Amino acid sequence: MKKIKRLNPSRPALWFFCFQETFWVLDSGQLPRQTLESLALDFDQSAPKFLMGYHQSLPCILVDLQHQTIDLPQGQWLGLRELMLDASEELALMAGRAWQVANFVRTHQFCGQCGNRMLSINWEVAAQCRDCGHRAYPRISPAVIMAVVKDDKVLLAKNKRNRGQVYSVLAGFVEVGETLEQTVVREVKEETNITVKNVRYFGSQPWPFPHNMMIGYIADYDSGEIKIDEHELMAADWFSKDELPEIPGTHTIARQLIDAVLNR
Repeated sequence: MKKIKRLNPSRPALWFFCFQETFWVLDSGQLPRQTLESLALDFDQSAPKFLMGYHQSLPCILVDLQHQTIDLPQGQWLGLRELMLDASEELALMAGRAWQVANFVRTHQFCGQCGNRMLSINWEVAAQCRDCGHRAYPRISPAVIMAVVKDDKVLLAKNKRNRGQVYSVLAGFVEVGETLEQTVVREVKEETNITVKNVRYFGSQPWPFPHNMMIGYIADYDSGEIKIDEHELMAADWFSKDELPEIPGTHTIARQLIDAVLNR
């Protein structure tokens, strides 16, 4: 991934035009896949621009419009979560990557060490202070997400931050000085009073809300009765395959964990 100095108006590309926390989709609901000149979008081309990779031989280009007021020739602005739900897994990951780069650019305009202006690096996604030399890269926040299994049931909870009636597996951020496995044990105990054993790795998924890396685990129930942390959760219980509540969508590692432990 690298910063782009100038856009080629006649080269077809897959475009990620980002405005605040939304992306431009066409009337078809799809991201633009054509030349810049054919899009007829009037914007300040000094906006930050990055080549993020390729999809089906098309360059994937992020243009962070930031606070520009744009008259769209067609289509609408769509939130990142909605865009990811409707896109293929590959495009959903690319959209998440685009947002995290845009978020980095917006939040690193000044040095966190001395407070002076940061300069954008051209050959990589980074910012460097012109005065003290401090260099910053996009932040990645590791978080564990775990399916706790008891007999043929999985522990699911309704988080206060979740919309609607969605239940999911437990998750939590890694604290300094912890291993990932220690975080799994601590988070389950803190949120539900359950003690777990036999913690084993499952997989990982970038999650751009705003810049997480979700690291998945499966753990076995050891002891304890459910007693929720009411600051974090609204409810928690054991669920079998035949009595599941509303659960996360198929793109999420949370759903992959649930399916894996209930279908094994």
